[in-house]
Amino acid sequence: MFISVLIIKENIFMVIRYMVNQYKWQNLAVKIVSVLFFILLITHLFNSNALMAASKNEVNVYSARTHDLIRPILDQFTKQTGIRVNLITGKDDALLKRIEQEGEATPADLFITVDAGRLFRAKEAGLLQPVHSAKLAKHIPENLRDKDQQWFGLSQRIRTVVYAKDRVQPEELSTYENLADPKWRGRICVRSSENIYNQSLVAAMIAVRGVQYTGNWIEGLVENFARKPQGNDRAQIKAVASGACDIAIVNTYYYGMMQHSKDLSEKRAADAVQLVWLNQQDRGAHVNVSGAGVTRYAKNRDHAVELLEFLVTAQAQRFYADSNYEYPVIPAIEPSPTIAAWGRFQADQVHLSDLGPNNKRAVQLMDQYGWR
Repeated sequence: MFISVLIIKENIFMVIRYMVNQYKWQNLAVKIVSVLFFILLITHLFNSNALMAASKNEVNVYSARTHDLIRPILDQFTKQTGIRVNLITGKDDALLKRIEQEGEATPADLFITVDAGRLFRAKEAGLLQPVHSAKLAKHIPENLRDKDQQWFGLSQRIRTVVYAKDRVQPEELSTYENLADPKWRGRICVRSSENIYNQSLVAAMIAVRGVQYTGNWIEGLVENFARKPQGNDRAQIKAVASGACDIAIVNTYYYGMMQHSKDLSEKRAADAVQLVWLNQQDRGAHVNVSGAGVTRYAKNRDHAVELLEFLVTAQAQRFYADSNYEYPVIPAIEPSPTIAAWGRFQADQVHLSDLGPNNKRAVQLMDQYGWR
């Protein structure tokens, strides 16, 4: 890099000498302005070495989490360490594609996204690298991080069921398996099969029950749909509140956000439904994560690891819990008052590294049995 800069500088000097000595200038003002422009360009190039040195005290983050949900805690990291965090946010798959296309030239040091399925995709594409950190191993339960230490869960997200308070009794709901029971015919709302959260739910079912059972379960579940899958999880909660269906499969943090929404229609919808924890007598409620991994070609690897370790401190874990109604990955950290009010539950201990390898089969089964 330093040699290339020197070559560029020498070439510019040659251009200036040619322009001054050979070119027949028609306007002295143009000549002066042109020479000044080249002088400024040379100065910029000479300063590039200093800029490169300064970049060593920064870390570049590509985040699928929105700016408002990640920037405040990154600013705290900078305040405590002096390491500047450059943040680029975007859609999960678009950021993955960007890192892949940038290859070795990518500026990304840390990739933050949601769902173990997406983290698996990043790993399979060769976009991440192993991180062997005693802090991460100590604080993050084994089932919430990659078996090869290439990605790490930062917060827990529970996918369960909400039900209409006036039409369903909580004791009617017991397990995910039970959702295929004919008693729910025409009563269930859910997002489409394209949604990664649903794909991971099915992938977890495959891990626990096997392919044949899961296929039969999907067939029964689809027969119980009240409508064609559509909308996000907020739309499912609104559908239950409006009477379009009696129960819906959702991520709990959507329920928390709607409980505190400034949109009165969302708040009223949340007030009309209630969460229930499934499979509490056996394997527990389905768990997924938001998580992160250090990129394969990270230029600021040490700072990326330091930031990753910071994100599992008590300070950062409480931020996730309070700002987005997600559960900390560190068992000792208490959840926010909002989600604590939902009651304690037993979580599924399926290793999230198993969800990614099952994703392709999950999508095939969903397509085969009509979950569109």
